[in-house]
Order: sequence, then C-alpha cells, then structure tokens
Amino acid sequence: MSHPLDRPVWTALTTRHAAFAEGGDHARRYQPSIIPFAATADDGAECLAALDALIGDGETAFLVQSEPLVLPGTLQPNLTAPVVQMLAEALPEGADAADIELLTDADAEEMLALALLTKPGPFTLRAATLGEFWGVRIDGRLAAMCGERMKQPGFSELSGLCTHPDHRGRGLGRRLLTFVADRIRARGEVPYLHAYASNTEAIRLYETFGFRLRKVMDFAVVQRRG
Repeated sequence: MSHPLDRPVWTALTTRHAAFAEGGDHARRYQPSIIPFAATADDGAECLAALDALIGDGETAFLVQSEPLVLPGTLQPNLTAPVVQMLAEALPEGADAADIELLTDADAEEMLALALLTKPGPFTLRAATLGEFWGVRIDGRLAAMCGERMKQPGFSELSGLCTHPDHRGRGLGRRLLTFVADRIRARGEVPYLHAYASNTEAIRLYETFGFRLRKVMDFAVVQRRG
C-alpha cells in the first residue's frame, strides 16, 4: 500500500478536504478559486481521461506525486521540476507567540499582497479556507505569515511561509513555522512541507528546523493545449 503522501493532492481531496473537491472517482481538483492543485487516482487511461475533462481551456493545474507524472496528450507542461517532500522530525517547541495572531477573511487582501511580493507558492484570496493561517504585524502591517494547506489523515502541510523583505533577519519565519507546526502536532498530526529541490538554501534551513527528506516528488504546472 502506498504512503498517503505519495499522492498528497488525491489523498487530501478524497479525505479531509473532500468538501473542496471538484471531480469524481478518477480525477479531482481543488476549486480553482482556492488553489490550482489537481490529481488522479492512478496513471491509468480512465483517470487521465478524467483529468483531461476536468481542466478547461486556458486553465492551469498544478500536479505533484511521487511517481513520474503521466499526462493526457491534451495537457501541456508549462513547468516541470523535482520537489522535495519533508516531514517534521524534531522541531523545536515553545515558539514565542506573544505577537502571533490568527489571520481571518478580513486579512485576505493583505495576505495575498504579501504572497505575491514574496512568492512562497500558489496563493489566492481563499487559500486560508484550507486551514489556519497565523501572522505577525509590525507597525500595523502584516510582516510575516505561515499557515496550513493540504490535509490528509494524520498529516497537515505547512504552507505560505513568507516574510516581507523589510523585516527579514528577525527570525519571524522560524517562529511562525515552529508555532504552526506545534499546533499541528498538538492535534496528533505530522507537519510536512514541499520545496523545490533546487532551493537548497531553503532545504538547509528546514533541516535546521528539524525537517527530514521523505521523498523527492515529481511536480508540473500544466495547461490544456490550444
């Protein structure tokens, strides 16, 4: 039996995040207004046809799985890259939470602006509906944030970790990552994250936080051929 994180999108959309899914038994995607991830149950012809039917003209989808990605002929990869999937093994506990606050729908515009500036990964105005997001404000402005994205039984993905360039070097990212990971572990779940395999600086940083490599994953951004 494969690991639930080998196809993290499929596992999430058929379990804890089924309420956010579009599709059926062979292929599913998150509602595009939330995040653009999609997945198939397997790489068989029936599942690939279902994925093809799910992605409309001009739409873009993000795919990630441990096996080499197989695409229907109608979907063209705009980007392919290996990403690492890392599990929290021995994160430090007890982050200073004095100025860490829960972000809400009222903060969505500011969260999106910070994500567009720092580019931590795909982010939308509705991304925070998938899980809790926490942030630190400095002089009333959002300086850093971190939250949760995909969820599978026993696992929650850390996502959206970013710090405004004006406030880097203060340890805000470390505190927020540790804080959010602590909350995930308090629920009896394992925190995990994804990063481009080429982003060696970030990977080394995550290793100092106590993350370890679980698997190198295949990642692609695809779009329907014209």
